[in-house]
Amino acid sequence: MKHVFIGPLLKALWPTKVVGAENIPDDGGVILAGNHLAVADSFFMPLRVKRKVTFPAKSEYFTEKGLKGLLKKWFFTGVGQFPIDRSGGNAAQAALDTATRLVREGHLLGIYPEGTRSPDGRLYKGKTGVARIALDSGGLVVPVAMVGTDKVNPIGSKMWWPRRLEIRFGKPLDFSRYEGLAGDRFIERSITDEIMYALMELSGQEYVDIYAAKAKELLAAEEAGIRPKVPAQPSAKDVARIPDTKVG
Repeated sequence: MKHVFIGPLLKALWPTKVVGAENIPDDGGVILAGNHLAVADSFFMPLRVKRKVTFPAKSEYFTEKGLKGLLKKWFFTGVGQFPIDRSGGNAAQAALDTATRLVREGHLLGIYPEGTRSPDGRLYKGKTGVARIALDSGGLVVPVAMVGTDKVNPIGSKMWWPRRLEIRFGKPLDFSRYEGLAGDRFIERSITDEIMYALMELSGQEYVDIYAAKAKELLAAEEAGIRPKVPAQPSAKDVARIPDTKVG
């Protein structure tokens, strides 16, 4: 898919500027934590990385009925993606365990901390699953900013439009200072916020301190004529301040 069937076509039609690719280690378990603007993110980013990138994908891609569903399952399985149940509970934990195992085994894991695509191009609060994977696996986290994919593949559009893209890989984040503190929700939140702050700086996006899924609910309510009152949000810089935690 990457080198023969799809990759050459994507490279030809969507020229992409890549910045900071040298920040990805040549081997060992690494987590690529990216912003999420469009479905196209999962195509263009792995295309510009030498190593194979494995993504968790929403379980709906693997469970759809009929021939279309079968083809989707075949495609996403074939490109190395695995299903993640976003409803929470034991199913979601099983997906996190799989992601952790992959990083421990030295794979390159791609993940979107926001949990879903941004509804309006802004950067939203990260879910702590990425922190749990980092703590349990010991892997480095490399922030990845996608720029322009929302113009290629706008939400609601089935067409992909020709645009110039940019992918920015930030400096690796090492959370080994928190070794042994997996399961501490305050530490996991601090790590996640640090990752999101790095993404905000890398992408230049405005940060909003609510979950993207909640933002989608609010937008849907507004479109239905309901205008819920939302409190003012702190800046990502405020949220990303990590307390001086002494380990040991």
